[in-house]
Amino acid sequence: MEQVISLVSDFVWGPPVLILLMGTGLFLTIRLKGLQLTRLPYALGLAFSRHQDKNSMGDISHFQALMTALAATVGTGNIVGVATAVVIGGPGAMVWMWLSALVGMATKYGEAILAVKYRVKDEAGMMAGGPMFYIEKGLNARWLGLVFAFFAVVASFGIGSGVQTNSISSALFETFRLPPWITAIVLVVSLAMVILGGIKVIGKVVSFFVPFMMIFYVAISLVAIFMNIELLPSAFAVIWNGAFSAQAFAGGMAGAAIRYGVARGVFSNEAGLGSAPIAAAAAISDHPGRQALVSMTQVFLDTIVICSMTGLILVMGGQYAGGLKGAALTMATFKGMIGGIGPYIVAIGLFLFAYSTVLGWSYYGERCIYYLAGQRAIMPYRIVFILIAGVGAVATNLDMVWNVSDVFNGLMAIPNLIGLLGLSGVIVAESRAFEKILARERAERKAKRKGDLVA
Repeated sequence: MEQVISLVSDFVWGPPVLILLMGTGLFLTIRLKGLQLTRLPYALGLAFSRHQDKNSMGDISHFQALMTALAATVGTGNIVGVATAVVIGGPGAMVWMWLSALVGMATKYGEAILAVKYRVKDEAGMMAGGPMFYIEKGLNARWLGLVFAFFAVVASFGIGSGVQTNSISSALFETFRLPPWITAIVLVVSLAMVILGGIKVIGKVVSFFVPFMMIFYVAISLVAIFMNIELLPSAFAVIWNGAFSAQAFAGGMAGAAIRYGVARGVFSNEAGLGSAPIAAAAAISDHPGRQALVSMTQVFLDTIVICSMTGLILVMGGQYAGGLKGAALTMATFKGMIGGIGPYIVAIGLFLFAYSTVLGWSYYGERCIYYLAGQRAIMPYRIVFILIAGVGAVATNLDMVWNVSDVFNGLMAIPNLIGLLGLSGVIVAESRAFEKILARERAERKAKRKGDLVA
């Protein structure tokens, strides 16, 4: 059984699907004329703006939708996944992680624009959207939407719940000797208080929690970098040479850098997997293009910012070739760069990242179970999800659960990419319509400023 799962995992996270993911992002980048770069400043400003069009449909603000998606993606992959990429693929994997993020921003934009365009209201008056809806309504392929939703629900119980809480309890036990059963009780109670309240409560909690954890991790990482600033130029040189040098290609390391850089980048930011547009569909937005711009900043913040912090520190620390892996490598590197407090910082970061992932994925799974079984299935799903989170915290071996959920997480990409490619014309048309709205808004602001000057 383990061999079968391993073979499926090698395919799901192997070259064919990774090429399809990168290819879709590159295809959309070309069709959208590099919109993810030209519109990034506006998108970041919009994401963190307090202004909100309360007259439009939706359940949560642009910012809360972005934080919900970031809650799910800024997780163990930003610490453990980056370490895996650097160990197996070498420092050059960082370059390919960055490149995958740049094209992934276009993918994420396309996912969000379709999610908002094809979203619906459920029986409780809440928004429901995501790949399952735009596949059904846009491609007229409900069966494929059902496949996506099933994959997502299975993944949510593993990679979105039990596996994450197991990482939390392990980190807290190894660092602070806190018994797993205590961690399990605290997690079940705290998660129930948030998840049972639905997306509006989740949105309020993550809009406070996620910015705090990101600022905390980035601030500590910058302290580590500046304390060892003399190592930064050589680290960039090692990263660049590992990705493109003749020696790297001759030794086969370039291929490993490409594969693991892209794979861990996608695993971290989930561009193309179809999870984040489920949160985007809940946003209050007057046009799909506006929320799509906000959503694409998720990839920038997750990979270009957070993952880069971890990656740079790992390369600067130079311990990636010493046999350590995953969180242990990151902890040892932080310890070497900022002293004995380093492992505690990483443990706290793992706790915050993994906890936020559970909150984000609870909503993803909830919307997918709604698509599969209707409104009556939502509350039972929430309860089971929380209980699995508690069981995961005290489990001693979740390797099989991790591998299975990892496979289903990757399988989500296939129906989603079919939807994105099949509806790429809709993405372009909606983008052009929104560009006209932005042009009109610029003209109105210009006229207003001119009027104010005359007055």
